[in-house]
Amino acid sequence: MAPRLELQAKLETLAPNVYHQPPPGFMMKYPCIVYKRDDEDVIYADNKRYRAKTRYKVTVIDEDPDSDIPDKVAELPLCAFDRNFSTENLNHDVYNLYF
Repeated sequence: MAPRLELQAKLETLAPNVYHQPPPGFMMKYPCIVYKRDDEDVIYADNKRYRAKTRYKVTVIDEDPDSDIPDKVAELPLCAFDRNFSTENLNHDVYNLYF
């Protein structure tokens, strides 16, 4: 299975709705997790690509400010909290996740 699909399956165990790069105007159901590929950490050896880890920007969006979904995402290996913000009565918790 492709790594992104493995991540999709993992995130689906944490939230009822998971979206990968939803298009503008797409009607999402909340609570949800939205994620996209954001960066890559590459290590080189002998002038060749030796190892690479893809970083994803994972955003938990929920109407409930005390939701337990952000805590579940934060427990994933190689996951770090980035920021929190609220807009349109929705709480957003953003994480950087290497997967």
